[in-house]
Amino acid sequence: MAALRELMFKGWYWYVSNIDKKAEVLFMNYGYTHHNMPVTLEPHDEPNRYSAQLYHLLGAAADLKNKDIAEIGCGRGGGLSYIVRTFSPSTAIGVDLENRAAKFCSKHYKLKGLSFQQGDAQNLSFLKDNSFDAILNVESSHRYPDMGLFLKEVHRLLRPGGHFLFTDFRWDWEKPELKQQLADSGLNIIKEEMITNHVVDALDADDSRKRTLIKKLVPGFVHKAALNFAGTIGSNTYNHFASRKYEYYNYVMQKA
Repeated sequence: MAALRELMFKGWYWYVSNIDKKAEVLFMNYGYTHHNMPVTLEPHDEPNRYSAQLYHLLGAAADLKNKDIAEIGCGRGGGLSYIVRTFSPSTAIGVDLENRAAKFCSKHYKLKGLSFQQGDAQNLSFLKDNSFDAILNVESSHRYPDMGLFLKEVHRLLRPGGHFLFTDFRWDWEKPELKQQLADSGLNIIKEEMITNHVVDALDADDSRKRTLIKKLVPGFVHKAALNFAGTIGSNTYNHFASRKYEYYNYVMQKA
């Protein structure tokens, strides 16, 4: 199951890299919305409001101002760019397994202190111990063959007192395994929250935009697969979230 899911996601990331000639796809998460979290966005961020709000949820959970931060699994870079512009860290590095993604981000984003590099979340040996005050991981870890190796790297890279800001989904039957992996990480759990309802609300609110973008960018013969990947209403992905077969988690963790 995990291998099939990884193959599917890798294929779509490769496909988006090839078709998105005008850089219209900058976020690739399912989004978040909550009436208690009003977020004022710049006009150029507004089309990606729900995806940006998921990053805002994480960025607001720790003091990032003038800190050194990293996002592991940065994808198309829109989220880390938003974090840098909104929360003003001193430095930020985005790491992604896909070299195409890292190259795209390096070319597309020109912000002071922001850089990108290709790398494997389970082996980040090019980064020094105790390098970061915060590490973000957004809707990426479900692709990792060995979550434990990734968490070891997070612990190694964080400075004492540093935060791990983590959000992702799992099948309902994977919940015990994830909780055990996090418990074994050596990090203290500061906040644990199930946000599936708010992700479904975001999928509902963002449905029309996603359908329009897919119709514009994707050939008709793969529309159905693209709609499923995007979590549009009625797709298998959407139904898994709506029925809670997929559960979406948000964690704030800290290194002692």
